[in-house]
Amino acid sequence: MTCRAEISGKRIKLGDEVAKEFVIEKFIVQILAKAIAALMLLTALAYPVDFAIWRTRLALSHDGRGGMGSVEVKQVIAAELKGNKEEYYFNGTTSVDCSKSLFPQGGVNACWWQERHQDAVTRY
Repeated sequence: MTCRAEISGKRIKLGDEVAKEFVIEKFIVQILAKAIAALMLLTALAYPVDFAIWRTRLALSHDGRGGMGSVEVKQVIAAELKGNKEEYYFNGTTSVDCSKSLFPQGGVNACWWQERHQDAVTRY
């Protein structure tokens, strides 16, 4: 049963306005669901595509290091002392291999990540 109202000589159903709101909400939910599905698909395809690009760079390079790089890393040794204290010893710098990719490849970190984490701390 629907309620009827008369406004300036026209009869309208009050249920029609509510139905229009549900159509709009359903449309918004459909758009959000499609956007989430597309994001999940892109996320699932990101690693295989990154791996394929990295392997292609390795294969096309003459020295076999086309997809690899290196970053200078500071080595620090942290020794535990009494009273929950630590003492740090600088142990020089070393060159660390990294992959020129979005994700870690070939058993090493990505170069963009390694450049942002240039301190290698070894705890004893």
